[in-house]
Amino acid sequence: MSLYLYSLSMFPGLYTLDELKQAVAADPQRWRPLVFTNGCFDLLHAGHVRYLQVARSLGRSLVVGLNSDHSVQIIKPQAAGLPPRPIVPEHQRAEVLAALRSVDGVVIFAETTASQLIAALQPDIYAKGGDYQLESLPEAAIVQAYGGHIELVQIEVPSSTSALVSRILAAKGG
Repeated sequence: MSLYLYSLSMFPGLYTLDELKQAVAADPQRWRPLVFTNGCFDLLHAGHVRYLQVARSLGRSLVVGLNSDHSVQIIKPQAAGLPPRPIVPEHQRAEVLAALRSVDGVVIFAETTASQLIAALQPDIYAKGGDYQLESLPEAAIVQAYGGHIELVQIEVPSSTSALVSRILAAKGG
């Protein structure tokens, strides 16, 4: 039996913010127009996949800002009767996202909003799900300040991790 050890650097598409900024600056033809989105992406489902495909179609590349485990715990506090979030650890969520054909880069961030990432990367297009409103997006002012465009993408398959977990628990009888 052999033990196969790996590091995150073995997975193409996973970046630190500095690495991503350098990659974009070194080869803007590959990256721009750059589309950026962000979220928890805890249990990846068809709604996520379709959303990411549409977001990617808006530009030349798609970068996903992934909430760290700590920021997910703040954004989605444990609800009564449900397991604590995230269910899937950040590095595994990042690996799965980076493996998707529609995703060109993933960067994990610790803040509760993607404002710092957006300010640093200045994506041409900031995409969010159609369940958001422009007025309620904390990142909107930053995108608008540098002249970026915000695109609200309709989600074709209404689903959520919380709903999936609730269905599993209901089927289990707990």
